[in-house]
Amino acid sequence: MSALHYEVHGPSDAAATVLLSSGLGGSAGFWQPQLGALTAAGYRVIAYDQRGTGRSPAALPEAYAIADMARDVIEILDATNTARCHFAGHALGGLVGLQLALDAPSRIASLALVNAWSKPNPHSARCFDARLALLGACGPRAYVEAQPIFLYPAAWAAENAQRVADEVDHAFAHFPGESNMRARIAALRAFDIDARLADIVAPALIAAARDDTLVPWTCSQRLADGLRDVTLDFMPHGGHAHSVTEADAFNRSLLDFLSRVSAPAVPA
Repeated sequence: MSALHYEVHGPSDAAATVLLSSGLGGSAGFWQPQLGALTAAGYRVIAYDQRGTGRSPAALPEAYAIADMARDVIEILDATNTARCHFAGHALGGLVGLQLALDAPSRIASLALVNAWSKPNPHSARCFDARLALLGACGPRAYVEAQPIFLYPAAWAAENAQRVADEVDHAFAHFPGESNMRARIAALRAFDIDARLADIVAPALIAAARDDTLVPWTCSQRLADGLRDVTLDFMPHGGHAHSVTEADAFNRSLLDFLSRVSAPAVPA
């Protein structure tokens, strides 16, 4: 039994399981636009709240790192009797998947990496510096009010103003605390497995939006250049959270990838 909060959706006798890992927010709810498509396609789906966020325990270990987050996923896989999964991760969640693919390759059937990266970059560092300065100077409300600027294209945010406002209110009501947020950002900023990409054997879908204002799409290109078995899905727009803003297109790409990597091998 895992102490972390997790949800299992879809048929219990499914041939394959997809585990969904969110970005910095850490909430299982980020993947709501994907749940229906995945379960309708016959997948068993696990979503979870990362440690220190949502309904999972708030306390984080000292020197919290992406490797700690990867061990949490193994705990969930064990608790759900999941020997192997297709892992889909957004941003920070993608880093967790990359770490898992290095630390426990037998547990990962494939990776879907959404606006993720293999090493730090100066633009994202500047964005996180600004967000942390806002958090320190103005507090959690200002921090979460700024969050949609980094997640969504301006036109989409304007057209979905009430939805964005509701998300901001929810994020503020469930804010994990300044110390946890700083620890999580420090963990993702320290992540660097760039020199080890060729050691990852799992097939990977690399999904990115070229208008992502937080993580340059070139970080996804670097992943594609370094990994062994890659399928590319670069969208012209959609922002950092294009799995939300362009959910139908993203879901089609994800399901197509999963169907190909889940298909039994054809005998020679």
